[in-house]
Amino acid sequence: MNPLYDNIKWVWLDLDDTLYDFQAASLIALGKVHSDLELSRFFRSADEWIDIYHRHNSALWKLYNRAEITKEFLKMERFRRPLVEAGADDATARRLSMQLDPLYLDLLGRAGCTIPGAIELLQSLHSNGFKVGILSNGFTEVQHKKLLSSGIAPYTDCVVLSDEIGINKPDRRLFDYALKKAGTTASASLMIGDNPDTDIAGATAAGWRARLFNPAEDSLYALLP
Repeated sequence: MNPLYDNIKWVWLDLDDTLYDFQAASLIALGKVHSDLELSRFFRSADEWIDIYHRHNSALWKLYNRAEITKEFLKMERFRRPLVEAGADDATARRLSMQLDPLYLDLLGRAGCTIPGAIELLQSLHSNGFKVGILSNGFTEVQHKKLLSSGIAPYTDCVVLSDEIGINKPDRRLFDYALKKAGTTASASLMIGDNPDTDIAGATAAGWRARLFNPAEDSLYALLP
């Protein structure tokens, strides 16, 4: 047995970029909205649109994870700001953003992309008697779609999303809430995630064991029990 799991009963996993290939799904969704909403009138190419969007989205998510902005602000601004930067007037940018948000999230959730080894890891955890939890800062309306489209859902025993209580990782209260919902303890819980600031720092502060996963360098196969 992999010593990572010694005395562990619950294995909690982040969703985006740990199990679900968010980067691949996002590229699919952003390319589709660029075409469907004719964003070529503002951006010279789909690549330019995607690059500018990612720059603004990344900065806004850092603020959101620190509870410095609201979910609603993030969802509007990550589209409005790229459009304004590309020359759209504010009224047009806001109108388009209201169309972009639901379309993008629907496509993102339905893409069904997984990190290599994700399903194998989940299957192995279950076959070895571990309970599996998902602990994510993502939005409720899209995270459940990801779980279903990717085939991850059947292997999860508990799903905890920050939207449920309005508190994001790394806030300890979200980790404590997950323990209460699952009926387990910090000493019996392991967190695996790709973000050192939210997944790992939050878990260790809450008394959990934690393992950083870097999708660019690590393999989920190495985490098999």
